Amino acid sequence: MSLDQKKISNKKIIRTAAVPGSLYGLLKGQLHFLNQYYEVIGIASEGSVLKQVEDREGIRTKGINIERSISPVKDLVSLYKLYKYFRKEKPVMVHSITPKAGLLSMTAAYLARVPVRVHTFTGLIFPTQTGFLKKLLLLFDKIICKFATNVYPEGNGVKNDLLQYKVTKKPLKVIANGNVNGKDLSYFNPLLFSEESLKVEKKNLGITEKDFVFIFIGRLVNDKGMNELVNAFCKLVEKNTDVKLILVGSHEGETDVLPESTWNKLNAEEQIIWVGKQDDIRPFLAISNALVFPSYREGFPNVVLEAGAMGLPAVVTDINGSNEIIEHGKNGYIVPSKNELLLLKAMTLFIEDKEMLSAMANNARTMITDRYEQNFVWQSILKEYQQILPKVD
Repeated sequence: MSLDQKKISNKKIIRTAAVPGSLYGLLKGQLHFLNQYYEVIGIASEGSVLKQVEDREGIRTKGINIERSISPVKDLVSLYKLYKYFRKEKPVMVHSITPKAGLLSMTAAYLARVPVRVHTFTGLIFPTQTGFLKKLLLLFDKIICKFATNVYPEGNGVKNDLLQYKVTKKPLKVIANGNVNGKDLSYFNPLLFSEESLKVEKKNLGITEKDFVFIFIGRLVNDKGMNELVNAFCKLVEKNTDVKLILVGSHEGETDVLPESTWNKLNAEEQIIWVGKQDDIRPFLAISNALVFPSYREGFPNVVLEAGAMGLPAVVTDINGSNEIIEHGKNGYIVPSKNELLLLKAMTLFIEDKEMLSAMANNARTMITDRYEQNFVWQSILKEYQQILPKVD
């Protein structure tokens, strides 16, 4: 089915997320693609980003506030507004991503008698929690599955967790090879950057041609493995002077605050280059030799996909998503989570074994192309829609 094919159905589909940034970032281009076949409406909390989604994707949007945190009164208001909107629009399907949007959307869609109710689990929060909070979050996920007619884990790791914790007895299907949107390989392409532009970028950051450059992209919080990364890198510098670590990300607005000791080390180490949050991460990937991503938990990390698309091998932790994208020794290394010693060992090996690194770098982009090319993912989603929607004709 070609991308320029005319819309073949007047079926109305509503895609929901708690914040418009999820529709804007996670589903970039996909909503426009699906709108060629169905009438797509996007729902998320109000804001200028939601208008950007509408303009870019060419779809209708509706702003309904959905709090990301637990807020009983506001959540009931949101539930009622979603219910009323679903009753008004009468969609054939509501498809949610992100936890709170899933809980409220699936419940409201069930009450509004929407025929097909779909939720995609992009990651699970409860496995890393304890006590009452863990039980509550597990209950919420069970409610999502109870009211959904179709449940899709983003990857096999998420699927296994859903099975292990007996969240649902419904069939669980991973679409394509995982990841909700795939990667635009014409955009994440190292050939877009000339040697001259890379030299200028390196010079601006104080990176020499002799330096081996690691890069981390993500929030600067405990949960992303920042403590282990900073500690390991500081030890790495003691024996390897020609090495740099680029940190791309922000800590602002986060509750998972790094300890002062980690900030002190980070700020004191001259070989760490912190560039903050960036709209375009490609130039930083293009001047790097390897990604290092020691996160504690993920659903299906886009950063690892994007680094691979740019030809970078990666050191990742043995967690959901990361251990599906990376094949140990083939396009990167997998180390245990929260293990500073083995993280240091892997990073050292990347610097010292140039032949191994070159082989993994050669495999990196090909392995993303073969499994996560964007059009393949979009076509797989469309095919899945076509399989589950005719049941309500």
